[in-house]
Order: sequence, then C-alpha cells, then structure tokens
Amino acid sequence: MKFIKILLLTLCVFWMAAAGSAVFADDYSHTISVFKKSPAVKPFFKNAYGYAVFPTVGKGGIVVGGAYGKGKVYRQGKLTGHVTLSRLSVGFQLGGQAFSEIIFFQDKRAYDEFTSDSFEFDAAMSAVVITAGAQARAGTQGGTAGASAGPDVSAQAPISYTKGLAVFIHTKGGLMYEAVIGGQRFDFIPL
Repeated sequence: MKFIKILLLTLCVFWMAAAGSAVFADDYSHTISVFKKSPAVKPFFKNAYGYAVFPTVGKGGIVVGGAYGKGKVYRQGKLTGHVTLSRLSVGFQLGGQAFSEIIFFQDKRAYDEFTSDSFEFDAAMSAVVITAGAQARAGTQGGTAGASAGPDVSAQAPISYTKGLAVFIHTKGGLMYEAVIGGQRFDFIPL
C-alpha cells in the first residue's frame, strides 16, 4: 500500500512537471536569459555554433523513470527547428523534478550530428547544474560541485565541451533521488 502511494505521488509530480512544460513552452527568451546570467554559461553564448534550449523538462520515477521536454534549436542565433527530449532510466530513483536545459554545439559537426534523425547522449555525458550561485557537475562517472556567493567563479574548474557538446541545467523545482543508468534521446524536426 505504501509503495502504491509513493508511486501515485511520483506520477503526480511528473505529470505536473510535464504539464508545466506545455504551459511555459513559449518561455524560451526567459529561459535563455536565465542561462545568460550565469558567468559559467555566458562564454558559450558568444562562442558556440548553436544551441538547443528546453524551458521545462519534467522527470520522475520509482526504479524505472522517465523525462520529457520540448525545445527549440538555434544555429548562429537563428531558429532552425524544434526538438523533443525523452529519457528512460533504470536504477535507484524516487521522486519528480522540473528543470530547464540548454545544450551548446561547439561547431558545425556537433550541430549536424545533433540534428540528424535522432540523437542520443551516451551514459558518460555530464551536465553542469546552475542554481543560485552554485554549480555542480553530474554524470555517471562521478561528480564535482562548487559554490560562490557572487559572480566570481574563478575557483571553479573551467567548463569545456565534451564530444562537441556542453550541457547546462537549471533546476526549477521538485526532489529527485537517483543513482541510475540511462541516456537522453533527442528528435529534431527542422523548420
């Protein structure tokens, strides 16, 4: 009985996060401005070939989990298409969470690879979490974290591209415990 209550609560949180993604689907400029305020992210806007932005991604799970979000892809500042993010994961996980995500493409090769048919992150890809002056790097190969009271992040290790991609996440709400194996899949639809 307790398991069923937890399952229903998790599904409710996941549903609310996914519904939030539909409500705020046109909130791209606000999401981009949130990322531009981060000193760690600013250089990527200046130097990247392009990026994909997801205003809200909802995720949740109990043992088996999933995530979903809709986004837009930009190349050299111009909108080139729409993209959906989906994720399936297996392992210890409990809860639900909503977050924004932005993926920068270092060059044309990375952009072309991402926008071809369907693209998947491998399990080794990591993301930098940006929230209230704190940064953390999370991935299946371990994690690191750092925090700052102001805009000076000089003590933070430099953030760079991995396989032509740099991924940043801004947590919006929810609580999720997880130690899982999974990957993200992206389906691109050109304009």
